[in-house]
Amino acid sequence: MTTELCTYTRNACDIARRTGVERIELCAAPLEGGTTPSAGLIRYARSLPGLRLSVMIRPRGGDFLYTDDEVALMAEEIRLAREYGADGVVFGLLTPDGEVDETRTAQLVREAEGMEVTLHRAFDMTRDPLRALEAAVRSGCRRVLTSGGRNTAQEGIETLRALAAQAAGRIEIMAGSGVGPSNARLLAATGVDALHFSARRERESGMRFRNPQVSMGGCAGVPEYTLTDADESVVRQILAELG
Repeated sequence: MTTELCTYTRNACDIARRTGVERIELCAAPLEGGTTPSAGLIRYARSLPGLRLSVMIRPRGGDFLYTDDEVALMAEEIRLAREYGADGVVFGLLTPDGEVDETRTAQLVREAEGMEVTLHRAFDMTRDPLRALEAAVRSGCRRVLTSGGRNTAQEGIETLRALAAQAAGRIEIMAGSGVGPSNARLLAATGVDALHFSARRERESGMRFRNPQVSMGGCAGVPEYTLTDADESVVRQILAELG
């Protein structure tokens, strides 16, 4: 069972190295569900021994319906990820009708030649996950990250089981979203190839002065003084459950 930690910080990358996680998915912007990380963070992650590195390729938050200009930007980010030494890239593109955009996905898979390609949870926004799986296979993806079309992998467990059976070794199925010590074994038993988790913890900022008149994103309710990171103890618990 391959393990993958979703990392947003240098500290989370260090946790992955210390605990023996096999691969990291490196992202920025946890409140957006993950976007392309900075060059500096990619280079730092690549410098850590014993970790496989997959880099998120997502130029913005929001939906997965991209313009030609955005796809061109994603291609450039893939080239930079290769230059920085990434083992893989992670992206997802959909059509307006909720299908995998096979043409553009295949285009970016070709751009990523030599690296593994993961189709991320854009997959869970498709109208039919079993049909979407075949599109991912045809597009040349190495694996799919999915919660079975539900908010968490445990809620989507029956679909995960069906996807693992349908994949039949042609493509890897990686279960993610809400994976923790309490359900890691249960999810592994569905036949998926990998588990993806963030072991997320929120910690309060050390700022004593906090200006209540300013929201940096311009949206009320954004937790400006809450920082997202990984919890090393939770990572270790998940790995212990998997044996």
